[in-house]
Amino acid sequence: MPDLNTRKPMDLRRRGIYLLPNLFTTAALFAGFYAIVQAMNNKFESAAVAIFIAMVLDGLDGRVARMTHTQSEFGAEYDSLSDMVSFGVAPSLIVYEWALKGLGKWGWFAAFIYCTGTALRLARFNINIEVVDKYYFQGLPSPAAAALVASFVWVMLDNQFTGEELRWYACALTTFAGITMVTNLRFYSFKSINMRKSVPFIVIFLFALFFILISVNPPIVLFLLFLCYCLSGYVMGLLEWRRRGKDKTGDETKL
Repeated sequence: MPDLNTRKPMDLRRRGIYLLPNLFTTAALFAGFYAIVQAMNNKFESAAVAIFIAMVLDGLDGRVARMTHTQSEFGAEYDSLSDMVSFGVAPSLIVYEWALKGLGKWGWFAAFIYCTGTALRLARFNINIEVVDKYYFQGLPSPAAAALVASFVWVMLDNQFTGEELRWYACALTTFAGITMVTNLRFYSFKSINMRKSVPFIVIFLFALFFILISVNPPIVLFLLFLCYCLSGYVMGLLEWRRRGKDKTGDETKL
């Protein structure tokens, strides 16, 4: 997928259509479409879960394509269109139907900011493929933004809150996610993690603890996890700004 997987220029030279990776992309697209349908039927918890299923499927298509050497230009473009539906249109519609509808113009304006942010984020990624940083994303990845919005809806429903009660909070969070996607802030990509490399036993144990933690209370754990990830870009940006300020002050002192 364009946000969570590396696509090299050489991978895009093939113009064939390969079945296996595109099946995963189609499944992710279906999950996004299913989330929209469930939101229209006021089944918001099911809609939120479908967004996370789309994330998992979307994360697999790129890995499967690389493992089977079936990367193609068609797959890359199809993946971007699928991401726009699953991580752009679906989350904005879910949060609008759940909480923002009662805000009138402010509600659909916030939803549109998020949807537009996703489109711009994906477009910028596509044109920067040749210069993409292996270790960091430029702007919040659209799947992470979708997870933030979906998990917010999910955790609030799980705690018996209604969209009417939290409509302004939902409006602020949706706008925040949309704007963060188009910033120049850096977010760690996790692409440097080598799944084929041997690791100490403790790493496997920590992974097991992580999944246990999620299973205890999936909505709140996922929401806090993606909220921290979204804020990490701002923290990194602030640290970088302070570092540059100190370097500039040091240079002036030398002069």
